This record gives sequence, structure tokens and C-alpha cells, in this order.
Amino acid sequence: MAEWFRRKSEKIKTLDKREIAEGMWVKCPQCQEVVYRQMLEENHFICTSCTHHFRITSDDYIQLLMDDGEYEEIAGNVQSVDPLNFNAAKNYIDQIRTAQEKTGNKDAVKTIAGEINGLKAVLAIMDFTFIGGSMGSVVGEKISQAIDRATKDMLPLIIITASGGARMQEGAYSLMQMAKISSKLARYSDMGGLYITVITDPTTGGTTASFAMLGDIILAEPNALIGFAGARVIKQTIGEDLPEGFQRSEFLLEKGFIDHIVGRKELKTTLSDLFSFFNFGKGMKKNEDEVEIIE
Repeated sequence: MAEWFRRKSEKIKTLDKREIAEGMWVKCPQCQEVVYRQMLEENHFICTSCTHHFRITSDDYIQLLMDDGEYEEIAGNVQSVDPLNFNAAKNYIDQIRTAQEKTGNKDAVKTIAGEINGLKAVLAIMDFTFIGGSMGSVVGEKISQAIDRATKDMLPLIIITASGGARMQEGAYSLMQMAKISSKLARYSDMGGLYITVITDPTTGGTTASFAMLGDIILAEPNALIGFAGARVIKQTIGEDLPEGFQRSEFLLEKGFIDHIVGRKELKTTLSDLFSFFNFGKGMKKNEDEVEIIE
């Protein structure tokens, strides 16, 4: 770049293309605006032009929600095995290892206990970057242990969902997790627990068909994809065109499938306000009988 073209003002800096590191700019998939990545991160990965909510990781949600980013991990060492000796183009165990190296997580959900605006809670946060947030036996076990912890300590439970559904590499084992988690949630509900789901983009398949839609209060991020089967499959099945915005959180709110749409910036305050409103977070009142966790 010719020197005569460079601006000398301290407030204006002209950059050579070679000086721009790869990944510094991100194109918004909704408005097509190109956003500076650091600005996007500071805005909780929300587009500064159209407020589109980019997908974020479980660690991002922890930093967003937990006081000082501090938490206690639940069932942190549980890892997947290959119960079916699944054979495909890529070995299942190799897929697990690759995902672990890529994300730094053991599996597609992180289960933790901590405080949100000074109120104690148990959270299970799914991560779409780990094999599409697919629900295998480890996801089921970790969420089950998180529910047990919420039941034992009489604390509110939040599950943040982001999933493509059941993990096909584990076959029926993955499908069984829907019943396992749902039965744990039923018992937690019988004890008087408060269960809040936060549905993020995307939440589909068996996750939607089970615990994502079982919350006492169901929240969702703006424009999140929420559904069971894909829109194309549904259209082919019923032979009709689908409404505009079908399977998006705004459409589901209008039809009564979810309770409220909450932007990422307001999520922490919304959760703590709900805890306070229902008198949770400082410990629920236990029943006369001692809480017994059934394995």
C-alpha cells in the first residue's frame, strides 16, 4: 500500500490487508453486516446491527451467568465409551477425542452449581460445538446427577439446551436418556422444585421432545430454531407450505409453546428475578421425609 495513501491522523488508522489477522471480522448471518470480533465478544456475541444472537459455548454461558465466573462442576469426569462398537467413516472414540480437544469439554453438556446474582442454583449447559450437542449416555448421566444435586440441596434447576437430538452412535442408549432425565425431573417436581429451561439455537430432536419442553418456565433466546423434525421433512410429510418463521422462538411464543423470549443480556437478571419471585435460591423448604436419591 502506497505511503501517500496512509492517513497520518492518530484517530484514523489505515490497515494493510496483510495486517488484519484471520477471524478478526465476523459476518452476521441475519443482516450480513460485518462486525469486529472483539466488539461482538464484548456484546455477548449479539450483532450490534440487528441483535442476532450468535451461537456460543457452555463456557460463554458460565461467564455470562455465574457470579465472578465461579462454580463447582458436577460429574465432571464422566466420559463416553463406545457401547455398540459403532463403525462408520470415522471411529466414534476418535470423534469423541477430536471434540474434546476442540472444545476442552468432556462431552456435550457441562453441569455446575454456583450463584446467580447471589442466589444458589444448579445448571446444565449443553454445547453445540461438541458433536452438535448430541445427547448420548454421558449427557443423560450428567444431567441426571445435576437434577439429583438440585433435589438433594433443594435448589432451582436450569437447563440451557442446544442440541441436534439423540447421538446416533449410541443407538438406543441415547434414546433411553429422554426417559431417564424425564423421570428424574418428575421426581424433582414432586419435591417442589423449580425447573427453568432456556432454549437456544438450535434445539431439535429428542432434546426438544423431552426435557427442553418440561420446564415449569420455558424461556428462549430470540430467533432460536426449536423443533423436532426438520422443516423440509415436515413439509414433505404434510404436503403443505409451512408458515413464515416456523420453528423459531417468536412463532412458538405466539402459539403458546414457550413462556417468554429473553435476550442474552437480560438472561442473568431474569433468572435471579424468577428465583426471588418463587422464593428459591436460598434453599427450598424440605419435606418432612429426608430426601432420598434413587440411582
